[in-house]
Amino acid sequence: MNSIILLTSFGILNLFIGFSKSKKIIMPLVLLFLAIVFVVNLIGWNDTQTYFERMLTIDNFAIAFTGVVVLTTILVLPFAQRYVDQQDESLAEYFSLLLFSLVGAIMMVAYENLLMLFVGIEILSISMYVLAGSDKKNLKSNEAGLKYFLMGSFATGILLFGIVLIYGATGTFYISEISSAATAQSNNELTSPLLGMGLLFTLIGISFKVSVAPFHFWTPDVYEGTPTFFMAFMSTVVKAAGFAGFYKLMSVSFAGAQDIWFPTLIAMTVVTLAIGNIGAVAQNSFKRMMAYSSISHAGYLMIALLSFNDRSENAILFYSLAYSVSTVAALGILKIVADQRDDVSYNAFNGLGRTNPLLAAVMAISMCSLGGIPLTGGFFGKLFIFSAALEQDLLWLIILAILMAAVGFYYYFRVIIAMYMREPSGERVQVSALASFALIFMTVLTFVLGIAPGLLSNIL
Repeated sequence: MNSIILLTSFGILNLFIGFSKSKKIIMPLVLLFLAIVFVVNLIGWNDTQTYFERMLTIDNFAIAFTGVVVLTTILVLPFAQRYVDQQDESLAEYFSLLLFSLVGAIMMVAYENLLMLFVGIEILSISMYVLAGSDKKNLKSNEAGLKYFLMGSFATGILLFGIVLIYGATGTFYISEISSAATAQSNNELTSPLLGMGLLFTLIGISFKVSVAPFHFWTPDVYEGTPTFFMAFMSTVVKAAGFAGFYKLMSVSFAGAQDIWFPTLIAMTVVTLAIGNIGAVAQNSFKRMMAYSSISHAGYLMIALLSFNDRSENAILFYSLAYSVSTVAALGILKIVADQRDDVSYNAFNGLGRTNPLLAAVMAISMCSLGGIPLTGGFFGKLFIFSAALEQDLLWLIILAILMAAVGFYYYFRVIIAMYMREPSGERVQVSALASFALIFMTVLTFVLGIAPGLLSNIL
């Protein structure tokens, strides 16, 4: 709760700071704000607190995922240097929207009442609608903002309708009380059609938010049109918070009624893995490739969601952190390169190994982590998810996921080939000291997660 209060207060304060003549003070202050929130959040470890008549619970699960989304935001911010250098008149508003969206993300990982989940999703989503269309002079950004808003509004309506149907079937919005009603109906083999339809609509609404097929269709176009800086935030923070909220709903409310939803989710998982990886192969735009990559990683997280055992929530936490760090590094480098070469295709990285060895090395390590190469965080992220699934006898699904991961090597290694095996397509790419520090930190963290995964693998 302290994190929510601080982020809201800092967001409002930052809007007033935006009236200052110089915009250069804004980013250091926002980084300071987020560092304070990160530390304050960790102080509450092992101290469970409930708020608003048990609608919100701050426990280790919520604290851990709050730490992931706040840390990810801290790592994203150094790549906003161009906005600072250009003295963008909306810089304060952009950063405040990021802070407010974090409030929604925290609600999504700490809710105990479905209405609080809905409020959290809306706070996060509305901020993303604005940021997706923030580049007002770019038609693709305008299209992304409009498309995301319209499709997101429909998904929100479906989600809310599902929540209402679940309330009609169980008489409560509290996820722990829904569990008792759902389990009782399942055991008596008299599952209410109202409960089944409510769960289906709720799954559709949440699946849209985390880019799970077949509700992924908005992702490539929206990600491509969204400014790269905000795409990095959208593809990591939104996904981490979304899957944490998704897992909490299914594990608390419907763990005892798997016969209702298991076939649906396993079909969605298979389709998501296939569409994400095969779709990424066909892309020539690095940005669209990362959009399809985001869909594929949603498929891997869905495997952990299906497993439902002691390993699942730790696997989701570890994978979310490893994925977020690698994705922020990759998209941060894309922003640096695209700003100077005006290109978001694979060709933008041609010869980067010669013109800027640091950027090329970090990008290569990020691609290896996203692909699941050993000694990186991404490898153990996949390993923990597969271990959780193996306990549930989902061997065939693990084999499919491994085959899809092999497909992923193709499109991830295309970037590495462009950087080290092709002639440079431009002058040396310049990078700020703050961005360099962030990239080095993320590289070190990727190796730490890949060499000593036990530091976080059993934290929950």
